[in-house]
Amino acid sequence: QVQLVESGGGLVQAGGSLRLSCAASRRTSSHYTMGWFRQAPGKEREFVVAITGSGGTYYTDSVKDRFTISGDNAKNTVYLQMNSLKPEDTAVYYCAAKGHLYGDYRRPGSYEYWGQGTQVTVSS
Repeated sequence: QVQLVESGGGLVQAGGSLRLSCAASRRTSSHYTMGWFRQAPGKEREFVVAITGSGGTYYTDSVKDRFTISGDNAKNTVYLQMNSLKPEDTAVYYCAAKGHLYGDYRRPGSYEYWGQGTQVTVSS
């Protein structure tokens, strides 16, 4: 019932910045947890950050000092500002939505809806 579309990925040099956007087909942020995950070639999908409907944010340790998640409920959009990018940040980044109030927000299986992903490549 919810479609998510990511944008903003691209190629950037180490130390640079990108801002990813995730647009939802309808309002989700009031009740949904919105998360960002990433998947590098040959690796499992990894939790990056999540924001709850009440505005709480939760970051994985590897990005907490560099990435910032925010949302605009009126625009049905969530953003991921990525600064001080490193080559190890290279991955396909996915936006996800969890409408129910249960499940571990760190686990991909807890999310009901997923975007198609956007490629982020950080060169050294």
